[in-house]
Amino acid sequence: MSKDFKKIAKAAKQASLEIADISTELKNEALQKIAEMFEVHKDEIFDANKTDLEEAEELLAKGEITKSTFNRLRLDEFKMRDMIQGVRDIASLEDPIGKKLLERELDKGLTLCKVSCPIGVLGIIFEARPDVISQISALAIKSSNAVILKGGKESKHTTQKIMEVINFALDMVPNFPNNVIQQVFSRDDVKEMLECDEYINLIIPRGGNKLVKYIKENTNIPVLGHASGICHVFVDKSADVDMASKIVIDAKTQYPSACNAVETLLIHSSFQRASELLASLQLSEIKLVSDPEAWDIEYGEKTLSYKFVNSIDEAIEHINTYGSGHTDSIVTSNPERAENFMNKVDSAGVYFNASTRFADGFRYGFGAEVGISTNKTHARGPVGLEGLTIYKYKLVGNGHIVDDYAKGKKKFHHRDIV
Repeated sequence: MSKDFKKIAKAAKQASLEIADISTELKNEALQKIAEMFEVHKDEIFDANKTDLEEAEELLAKGEITKSTFNRLRLDEFKMRDMIQGVRDIASLEDPIGKKLLERELDKGLTLCKVSCPIGVLGIIFEARPDVISQISALAIKSSNAVILKGGKESKHTTQKIMEVINFALDMVPNFPNNVIQQVFSRDDVKEMLECDEYINLIIPRGGNKLVKYIKENTNIPVLGHASGICHVFVDKSADVDMASKIVIDAKTQYPSACNAVETLLIHSSFQRASELLASLQLSEIKLVSDPEAWDIEYGEKTLSYKFVNSIDEAIEHINTYGSGHTDSIVTSNPERAENFMNKVDSAGVYFNASTRFADGFRYGFGAEVGISTNKTHARGPVGLEGLTIYKYKLVGNGHIVDDYAKGKKKFHHRDIV
């Protein structure tokens, strides 16, 4: 590991220890100042983004980035509005640190508490979307974590400017720790980050399948994220055609390059208005593919695979075989069949008569998210504040020793304190 990266990592570790013990009021003051400075300096951020977009057009022409990556890169007034509001929303949320998750009297005078605490140092590696920096920085501050961010080369001007504004804002807040939010830039820094298990506690990738797969295969640090977004909508035999059409069109076209956009449509073979449904999708400029080369394709554009299935069980089996465990939805008028679908589909998000595009931390009321996890440990689905906390056990006694219990002089009574 290079001296430069080790210096950054050590500074982040020290910052994580300092921010772990600061007040909710100080964290909220820092977040409000960041939102305020985004407002003040938004034109500078837009100028930086314009430079990135101009350079990205050349990369797109050369085939070095995809159209969906180019679309994620754009930062407009709407995204800026959401970025600023997201920071303010996080400031208004309850502090997730120091919450008592359990309080139990093991014996008279011997009390155990399970208390939420920060994870420590987060390593974030992301592609394209520059607003990721504001989301993750705000969540890290509110959850009392330090963070090291590495963005893609295609967004370097925007991310540098956003980072500059964030740290300018934090410098204006008295007693706020230094080095809580840091940024690295080179490809070598990614390799160094993945090897830095001495200081970094969790890696969170935000990007395509190749990036996430590379990270998971090249680090011993726990990784939180999803490799791909192969989302499905299953139109059951009793579905309302207008509802089905509205949901599928939204799930595919509202933001086609998003990881929660639908990629495969499954239609029950007994659904009587299938041709009408497919026609409505084509009128919305969706390209339909009935026999794709593979069923696990993440198009990231207005292309949709579709398939007829003979039963709800066949739909569930297809999703559990080819899906990525992200978000899958059923459209039906039968609540019992919907419950069966939601119980048996093995995904982080399972929906009934709703678009897969709702899989988002902001829409869930988390304020923002660091990403969507398909993991089955620690955090799953859109990961907000709670997903950036862990817990510790605090035991308070009065000279208690284990030997008294081992020899039968004392006995545990394990009484929960409500």
